[in-house]
Amino acid sequence: MTTANEIHVPVGRRVVFELRSTDVIHSFWPPNLSTKRDLIPGDENSLWFQADSAGVYRGICAEFCGYQHAKMAFLIVAEAPGEFASWLAGQRDTAATPTDALAQRGKEVFLASSCGMCHAISGTPAGSRIGPDLTHLASRRTIAAGTLPNTRGNLSGWILDPQAIKPGVKMPPSQLSGPDLLALVTYLESLK
Repeated sequence: MTTANEIHVPVGRRVVFELRSTDVIHSFWPPNLSTKRDLIPGDENSLWFQADSAGVYRGICAEFCGYQHAKMAFLIVAEAPGEFASWLAGQRDTAATPTDALAQRGKEVFLASSCGMCHAISGTPAGSRIGPDLTHLASRRTIAAGTLPNTRGNLSGWILDPQAIKPGVKMPPSQLSGPDLLALVTYLESLK
């Protein structure tokens, strides 16, 4: 399962992370669950841990890796095995088809704009792997590499001008009209 900045794990079960970096040295560190582990370009490394209690644990990059180092965060959501199994089954589903006109218009905006050139939404023609997969975007707690809570206002601001929120991010600003932005955000909020 591939997610963006939010990792779900079952409580009471050992999980193993295979770690790689394609750019610079990073360090994967969930301080309340494990020690840190370095990611060195060209090498593979692994880290295992077991969450013994349910909860949401914050993780960070613990190696200075560049301009946006301070904004490299992730969440580990430890869930009871049954809840984890339900989450996993839901994540394997394709995106729900919009049921209202505004969300349907938002899907059209997504597919007709540059969004689909970088992002994937399963069940649609958008299948790029440059940016995060957005199939279940609305189920995530945060956006922008853990920088912002996943709210309508933050999502709108991120789409319009991600550089103002996280300078140096690879996502370009979007030149959408107000009605198109509203439709797009409505569609993205339907992707649970």
